[in-house]
Amino acid sequence: MSKVTELKPQEVWRHFYELTQIPRISKKEEKAVEFVYNFGKKLGLETCKDEVGNVVIRKTATSGFENRPTVVLQAHIDMVPAPKEYDFEKNGVTAMINGDWVTADGTTLGADNGMGVAAAMAVLESKTLKHGNIEALFTVDEETGMTGAQNLKPEMLKGSVLINLDTEDEGVFYIGCAGGVDGTFKLKYREEKIPANVETFAISVKGLNGGHSGIDINLGRGNANKILFRILKHTINDTCLSAVSGGNIRNAIPSEACACVVVQSDKTETVRTAVENIAEIIKSELQHTEPDLQIMFTKTEQAETIIEKDAQIRLINAINACPDGVLRMSDTVAGLVETSSNLAIVKSENGTVSISCLIRSSVNTAKTYVTSILESLFTLAGAESVFTGSYPGWDPNPDSAILAKAKKLYADMFGAEPAIEAVHAGLECGLLGGTYPSMDMISCGPTIKYPHSTSEKVNIESVAKWWKFLTALLESI
Repeated sequence: MSKVTELKPQEVWRHFYELTQIPRISKKEEKAVEFVYNFGKKLGLETCKDEVGNVVIRKTATSGFENRPTVVLQAHIDMVPAPKEYDFEKNGVTAMINGDWVTADGTTLGADNGMGVAAAMAVLESKTLKHGNIEALFTVDEETGMTGAQNLKPEMLKGSVLINLDTEDEGVFYIGCAGGVDGTFKLKYREEKIPANVETFAISVKGLNGGHSGIDINLGRGNANKILFRILKHTINDTCLSAVSGGNIRNAIPSEACACVVVQSDKTETVRTAVENIAEIIKSELQHTEPDLQIMFTKTEQAETIIEKDAQIRLINAINACPDGVLRMSDTVAGLVETSSNLAIVKSENGTVSISCLIRSSVNTAKTYVTSILESLFTLAGAESVFTGSYPGWDPNPDSAILAKAKKLYADMFGAEPAIEAVHAGLECGLLGGTYPSMDMISCGPTIKYPHSTSEKVNIESVAKWWKFLTALLESI
């Protein structure tokens, strides 16, 4: 694994590798916060931490650059955990080189946004780079609510220019992003004892690619929860649902889901055949995007209770009807998803089924409309609806001074025009722009593929190119 630290630029890869060894999933990133905080203190730099865990480290300007604008380098500390069986609370991840990429051994890598954190750390540590005053902002809990950015106080930052380091296409500058809101729906049910002469089976959906529910939502990938409940709808007359668990994080397309069902002994083969038939149909539909999809019907230990029939019918119908995926493409930006919804989590426990969706849109009224659709649907199913964590989009500013500077510099350095885009994902720039309305912002990063999934990987060459550009940009501002 030490070979990762030998990649160029070593100053970035070394810090990234150190981060991979520290548990830092959202809401449980305390060790990583401590790591970054102590890093600033050991360098002798002004370092502070607020009550939610955001860290700011300040580095004074290089001699001769004191009158330049103060630049904020911003990245988030936390990462998405996948698969759910891996103990991310105790362990880091195994980063390794695979051809032109760095990936992880069976888990998410955390390049989103570990590469941004590592680059900011490398700038802070450098004794040779030239730049004005630097403020490095490391936020917490970006992936499960952006609570770090939401709770950042105005007095924490003094800079007038912000470079967000959390995008995933080298050579692309982002100047806008979608807003989002979390929808949580709770359907209560009564537990009943299982009837006589039954057997218990697990219906499992595995092998899906998953991925980022913003960036990857337009790739046509399967949603494990939608697939599972399509099967349950197909077998609704011959099965009784005992328990269900699908997905584990709101901003990842769920790659696994499982239901425990009870079947009358004389109908087990009928149900098995029905599951196999619908499984073949689904596999055929998704053969190009999900070639590794597995749908299994296996006998398991006997369940003790089932969900009352009325509640399970309402649940199955609601999930089967729940909007998921791309809901509308942008009318103004070609190829950009405007509005989407991700049916992220469905889990039964202690008499309640909890359903979590993440709604995204670059149009605030469209986001509101989708929340109203979901509220109507789950109200009809007898569930209560709660919407939390709403965050604004980041309105593009094509006249941005930092954008103009970055475009010209990139073209001069590499002989090619960078792409200027908005992204259907939640960047913290939207929230930070609300707290610091006069701050000029841009977002850039190396090439990262399939974030939020076990296929996550970062391109080695793109990291070197991005670092070369970033350091030149800091010198030129």
